[in-house]
Amino acid sequence: MDTALSFDGALQGFLLDAQVLLTQAQECLQHLELFDNDLDACRCLDNALDSLARQAAQLGLREVAHYTAALQQLLAPACHEGCLQRTALPAIGACLTLLDWQLELVDTRTGRLNLDIGEQLVLLGELAKAVQQPAEPACAPCNEQGSVCIHPRSHVAAGTPPSRSTPTH
Repeated sequence: MDTALSFDGALQGFLLDAQVLLTQAQECLQHLELFDNDLDACRCLDNALDSLARQAAQLGLREVAHYTAALQQLLAPACHEGCLQRTALPAIGACLTLLDWQLELVDTRTGRLNLDIGEQLVLLGELAKAVQQPAEPACAPCNEQGSVCIHPRSHVAAGTPPSRSTPTH
């Protein structure tokens, strides 16, 4: 019973933190709409998504963690190189809107998000095109589970399982 209560409390805390981080990411996006390639706004967006993905993974919220990490990994190169094009901003906005919707639908008892990942894949594919990043193929375990793959490309190409430092499913 204590475990259930502690998970419930942790999940409620995460959902509050997640809304703050998502709001921060959306504000960064609004700033980028006003000021092209603002490095501080790019870093803020990257940090907010990274923190959200890590917190979700620590709590075991696989679906949210995978999607958020995939989003962050697609944006990271453009954010770090200061080349996030204005044409990518609508795709980022759509991804953040889906993330907001998913956070609303997380089962508060289990932490699961029992939704088809088709929308995630479409939006991430559109974002990959917009930021001129290759859409990463899923590794075998992610393919089997039907989840968005967040493992480094080297594991996918080699067909090896992810290391312990890589978030697990």
